[in-house]
Amino acid sequence: MKAQIIEATGAPSVFKLVDVPKPAVTPGHVLIRIAGTSVNPLDARLRRQGGPLLPKLPAILHLDFAGTVDEVGEGVTVFRAGDEVYGYAGGVGGIPGALAEYMLADARLIARKPATLTMAEAAALPVVAITAWEGLMTKARLMPGQTALIHAAAGGVGHVAVQIAKHLGAKVFATASTPEKCRLALSFGAQVAIDYRAQSVAEYVAAHTDGAGFDVVFDTVGGKNLDASMAAVAFNGQVVTAQARSTHDLTPLHSRGASLHAVFSVIPVITNLGRERQGRVLGEIAALVDSGAVRPLLDHTYSFDQVADAHARLESGQAIGKVVVTV
Repeated sequence: MKAQIIEATGAPSVFKLVDVPKPAVTPGHVLIRIAGTSVNPLDARLRRQGGPLLPKLPAILHLDFAGTVDEVGEGVTVFRAGDEVYGYAGGVGGIPGALAEYMLADARLIARKPATLTMAEAAALPVVAITAWEGLMTKARLMPGQTALIHAAAGGVGHVAVQIAKHLGAKVFATASTPEKCRLALSFGAQVAIDYRAQSVAEYVAAHTDGAGFDVVFDTVGGKNLDASMAAVAFNGQVVTAQARSTHDLTPLHSRGASLHAVFSVIPVITNLGRERQGRVLGEIAALVDSGAVRPLLDHTYSFDQVADAHARLESGQAIGKVVVTV
């Protein structure tokens, strides 16, 4: 089969299109013919700088995929050949990823793809949707009537988080860096969109909460934005972050009696913990999509021989929504 591999870390140009052996199906797994995959920041970071999560070189990267079940391994009863599925089941640790014509996936990590989406659209969702789901539903347990502040609301995780928060009945506030992105946040269900370059944290907290802060703040950026999140949270509120790899003064959090939650959605893949739950959550997300509650935002779609261009697009900082590669 054809695969895009990296033999060393570096710039997007390190990708090479080569022939590699097609995986053989194994018990508990399904062999999937990949139709699409999307670029996540973790995919780009592994390509660029490696680290403990990088698969053994030469490596096949990429977490997200959508495709069709080609073969079913012993013990798998939930899927059969011909089923259209989506999920993420590799691209980290010792497991090859989705930048190939075929991928072997643990059947517990995947679900039937949303029927109302194309393969490219479905490939954009798994990592960002599970991150948003885990942050808002599992960690923060966002309730109807609460206020939720979603940062980077036009980004991959952010635009899905806005939609899930709206579905849960929260009053949704969103931050973005441009008027265009603010308009997108409103189109996805935010009731208020805040241009964070035009207003300080103190200003928008005062303007929209009378200084009380937000019940739940979802940070998808990290760094200084996590500090801003802790400054914006209400007393006894909750901050959820998908980017906690930095050092922070927790005084603002402590002084509000607030909680901090970290979300790292690849844990089931790299540890074998909670794999059945990941498949169930993907099934529930698919139901939300098919009900019209959630839809993905695609920035640009590239062909399989344009993987380097797709990575360059993500790293340019210009992408709005998800960057997708069709296989």
